Amino acid sequence: MSSAQLKELAPQVLAAVMRRFRDFDAAEDAVQDALVAAAQAWTRGQPDDPRAWLIQVAFRRLTDQARADSARRRREDEHGSDLQREFEADVPAADPGDDTLLLLFMCCHPALSGPSQVALTLRAVCGLTTAEIAKAFLVPEATMAQRISRAKQTVRESGVPFRRPGPDEWPARLAQVLHALYLVFNEGYTTSFGEALHRSELTDEALRLARDVHRALPDEPEVTGLLALMLLTDARRPARTDAAGELVPLHEQDRTKWDAAAIAEGVALISSALPRGQVGPYQLQAAIAAVHDEAKTAADTDWPQILALYRVLERVAPNPMVTLSACVALAMVHGPATGLERLEVLAHDKLVGEHLRLEAVRAHLLEMAGDVAAAAAAYARAAEKTESAPEKRYLLSRASRLR
Repeated sequence: MSSAQLKELAPQVLAAVMRRFRDFDAAEDAVQDALVAAAQAWTRGQPDDPRAWLIQVAFRRLTDQARADSARRRREDEHGSDLQREFEADVPAADPGDDTLLLLFMCCHPALSGPSQVALTLRAVCGLTTAEIAKAFLVPEATMAQRISRAKQTVRESGVPFRRPGPDEWPARLAQVLHALYLVFNEGYTTSFGEALHRSELTDEALRLARDVHRALPDEPEVTGLLALMLLTDARRPARTDAAGELVPLHEQDRTKWDAAAIAEGVALISSALPRGQVGPYQLQAAIAAVHDEAKTAADTDWPQILALYRVLERVAPNPMVTLSACVALAMVHGPATGLERLEVLAHDKLVGEHLRLEAVRAHLLEMAGDVAAAAAAYARAAEKTESAPEKRYLLSRASRLR
């Protein structure tokens, strides 16, 4: 079994162990030990049920720790064998998909702030590194490491255990669950750093979990909206790179390579969600993606409709990244000078003022305006800000072409 396959099993194993021990730190350490043991032991052959093997190794580690604790020795001596039999009986009956979905909701713990819930979810459920999570939140890695550590400590001190949330508790945690899935999908679709543009294991896992949440809460419009957004965005993935693996921007993509089935499903989902009630940010983003996907060519794109949707999105969910995207739509409708003027409002924003996307959008709009020297300089500045090799090569190639 590959390291990637082991990583896929980790959230399922963590969820199963936490159902018994309800201690995040201890369960996470035990699962990591089990994964290390598997990497060593399975070179001689893989067990019939890898998930159950990992769960039992992690369980034994935690049981041994408990028995070593003098305060728990008596209880472990009296009840350890009963607990072991109960646990082992439960392992084959557990649904791995259900376990991961439950872990997703469990991490949105009521003792935590919204950002901490999302950070913990990204770490435990989706396996993102601290650096990747920090990138998603636009904060330094050290800041995010402290946030995750404090989140675990807050949970320990709250006295509220990790457990299966009841159906009546799900709506209160839903916003953070959806935010976490959104960030995971984005990290997979355009990876923050490294040689690959995509990390398909992240986009696929985000899509799988979004489908699980949608099955559990089919009448929630924002759940439907997020699933539609993922489908409509991921449908373009086959055309986002050329034969050499280099990035291809949306307006230059071969649309015959787009996944027509995913587009049809996404359009059907967002069409069913929009009339149901209050429109949220995921529904609006999905509607924007649908307008792009339904255009036969880049020239056919209905930019006035996209601009109108962005204006609603800015009111519903004000966010500098939304405004940044709206600048492009504004330029396509009213000309690049208008887009550039709006862009300057973001120049001193603490979240995006130094972000590569700000420079990349500025470069694109300057190129549209015919200011090739300034555009080339902006592309080069954007290239300096990214740790993604495909993005860097693309931005530098644009700069070089204009010089």
